[in-house]
Amino acid sequence: MAAIVGGLIAALIVLPGLGLGTLWDNSETTYGEVAREILLRHDWLIMHFNGSKYFVQPPLYFWLAALCAKAFGVSAFSLRLPSALATIALSAMTGYAVSRQVGVRAGVYAALLLSTCVMQAVIGRLAIMDALLDLTVSMAIFWWFRGLQSGRARYHAYGAAAAGFGFLAKGFVAPVVALLVIIPYFFWNRRHERTIAPSVRSCVLAAAVFLAVSLPWPVLLSSTEGFSMAPLAILFGQYTIGRYTGIIENQGGPLWYYLPVIILGFFPWFAFFPMAIVRGTQLLRGSVDPARARLLRLAFVWMVLPLAFFSLAQTKLPNYVALEFPALALLTALYFDDIVTTGPNRAAVISAAFVPVTIGGLAIAIAAFVSDNKLHAAAAAILPVLSALGAAIFLFALVVTVLIASRSTAWAAPVVLAAAAIVAMDTAAIVLLPAAEAFKPVPRLAAIVQRERLPGDIVAIQNTRGGNALLFYTAPKVEVLAPFGSRARSADGVDPHAAICNAPRVWVVAPLPKTGEPQTFGPTFGRQRRLVASDQRAVLLLYYGSGCD
Repeated sequence: MAAIVGGLIAALIVLPGLGLGTLWDNSETTYGEVAREILLRHDWLIMHFNGSKYFVQPPLYFWLAALCAKAFGVSAFSLRLPSALATIALSAMTGYAVSRQVGVRAGVYAALLLSTCVMQAVIGRLAIMDALLDLTVSMAIFWWFRGLQSGRARYHAYGAAAAGFGFLAKGFVAPVVALLVIIPYFFWNRRHERTIAPSVRSCVLAAAVFLAVSLPWPVLLSSTEGFSMAPLAILFGQYTIGRYTGIIENQGGPLWYYLPVIILGFFPWFAFFPMAIVRGTQLLRGSVDPARARLLRLAFVWMVLPLAFFSLAQTKLPNYVALEFPALALLTALYFDDIVTTGPNRAAVISAAFVPVTIGGLAIAIAAFVSDNKLHAAAAAILPVLSALGAAIFLFALVVTVLIASRSTAWAAPVVLAAAAIVAMDTAAIVLLPAAEAFKPVPRLAAIVQRERLPGDIVAIQNTRGGNALLFYTAPKVEVLAPFGSRARSADGVDPHAAICNAPRVWVVAPLPKTGEPQTFGPTFGRQRRLVASDQRAVLLLYYGSGCD
């Protein structure tokens, strides 16, 4: 029951408007292009990007996205569908695992909270591999948790299979984080109740299953390169270990980087989270049902250790910490379940009242950001919608405060707030995503290129954001031009003289000069140049004609 409810609620969050709008640059267009090039090249073993071999990420997301694109066509919907389905499965799995331990109500609450928090709504709507990672890590933890409880080898094998698919989704981080949670949980829990360590047979079976799932692809990949370890060194060295020990693509951050991510990502449920921690600690110190106690221990370990692990990493991104949100939902769901069982308390009412206060604070922060950054015109199209959504959630939050104050209605409080979150997030997706297209000029310029290009034309971009979007919405290969004056291939890109002179016609997306600056776009190298279109701060230029100096 809890699994069905969890899956349905997650579907209501991530599926409406899933295909609206173009892909976001940079990650969505990058990963979407890798998936598209599987179909273009008919090569499912070696990933490619812009016509070159791509060893940055493992293949699971790209395989699934390519299958969806083959079934439904290459589109934002098909490329985002694997993330949406993984998010639905994660909510269903969470509801199932919790309800099996402490009952359907707590399981429904856990799935409800997880599905309707901001982080899950965002991750489930993006064409990236993090939703698959979150699903596989959670499945590994929940299955191994069940194995330590029952002693049955098959649960350890199920967890190992999930960890293997997690490895194919995003590398070693999946089994590492799952083990980082389950091993400390084992030692903590066995101090309080019988916890069955996996037998040698179970360990061997689990290791065999993990290798059977995870090993074939890297072995086959290496074999295509003459059994060279170079591709694996790039994948697991530079882009896995390298992300932890160094800063990749300027994606660093302070030690406390993930604290505001958790506060915003677990909205609107974060208002109840501090008291959930307090209540959970009190229950563990007192007399509590063993099933509830073991879930509380799992939730605390799952929250603390991955957070510490990712906080110590040098490269940081908000989505990295999303894999611990099932623990946040689990702990807060147990808190709601306890309120219904034992009756409301003052702390619960205060927590509920904090939700509308938080919304007011967010509104002030958004208004200040718009004013400070002179974004009045850009925000004009979306602020009315945001204001209406904020007002609606504000009113729903007031209703929740009233409901949670009474024992007879406390059970409905999380249901009402979740309903408000579903309406708000779906409305935001359906209304705001199309409005955001006004700020993404490259897909529109790419459409002009696709409509007017001739065989042999070259497409290029110079000094403008959106190169991956230009590639995705045209076709490989897109040249990235170095600044004018550079004639050598370097990290800055290709020599513009060579690129502009090497084809009958060359399409170039370039920045529009700032107001007050002369409208010049660099040398023509003896060719003719036409300004085809301008859009926002970008222009589309066409170089053509004979002769090149």
